[in-house]
Amino acid sequence: MIQVKELIKSFDGFRALDGLNIHVPKGAVYGLVGPNGAGKSTVIRHLAGIYRQDSGQVLIDGQPVYENPEIKGRIAYIPDDIFFYTQATINDMMKFYRSVYPRFSPERFEKLEELFNLDRKQPMRKLSKGMQKQAAFWLAMSQCPEVVILDEPVDGLDPVMRRQVWSALLSDVAENGTTVLVSSHNLRELEDVCDHVGIMNHGRMLVERSLSALQDNIVKIQLAFADGGKLPEGLEILHSSSTGRLQQLILRGSAEELTAKLSAAGPLFLDVVPLNLEEIFIYELGGADHEVKDIIV
Repeated sequence: MIQVKELIKSFDGFRALDGLNIHVPKGAVYGLVGPNGAGKSTVIRHLAGIYRQDSGQVLIDGQPVYENPEIKGRIAYIPDDIFFYTQATINDMMKFYRSVYPRFSPERFEKLEELFNLDRKQPMRKLSKGMQKQAAFWLAMSQCPEVVILDEPVDGLDPVMRRQVWSALLSDVAENGTTVLVSSHNLRELEDVCDHVGIMNHGRMLVERSLSALQDNIVKIQLAFADGGKLPEGLEILHSSSTGRLQQLILRGSAEELTAKLSAAGPLFLDVVPLNLEEIFIYELGGADHEVKDIIV
């Protein structure tokens, strides 16, 4: 559904995107993560049709996005910094969206009022940041989009509203096959909603997989050997630490294969501990950027 091929973008001689590749299947919820300055917002602005690439391709449903009104009409985009016309009310913005987006549904707009419960006649500038973010979701979801692109989407929302918004978006994914790409630093939240993940660094894609495959490929193992015992050769160790005889290793590979290999070395103790997305992000990043390898010990 979403394809980014060898995307390059530079600003004043700085290459923000350096041959980036992304593939998001139709109906997926894709989490785009990376450190500050990795290029996440830059690629999102390409996907929204705001930036024109220096080279490479940015495609949705096989068609280029930039200067393509038909494709843009199928996209809902919520940036981190939301802009509304100063004097506009939610009703005013609804009429504007209805005139711009051919798939906009007034019936859905009315139905979603029960979820957001905002004063439609209140000027947007008088709403709090969280209420403006709610209004943005209200309008975006009323577009009945095929693709939803979100940059730090639930920042400013209270926990109850965050859950309601995600529930509504995931219902669209399940019922309509909506494709969602979301960039966020809240990795624990992404872990609950995403089925695919891409980890960026320095304008390139470090790793892109389904979340389950990503979790199956990095393992945390705790083990202890008797005096003279040692690790077998051939392990791809991303991180290691020890307290006395107890060693903690972050290894690349499947839990089943690594457990079998380490068990053959005769440890006194061996335990496999699941990694969450936040830990996977740090250790995948650590493989390319050694200064962050010891953040988690």
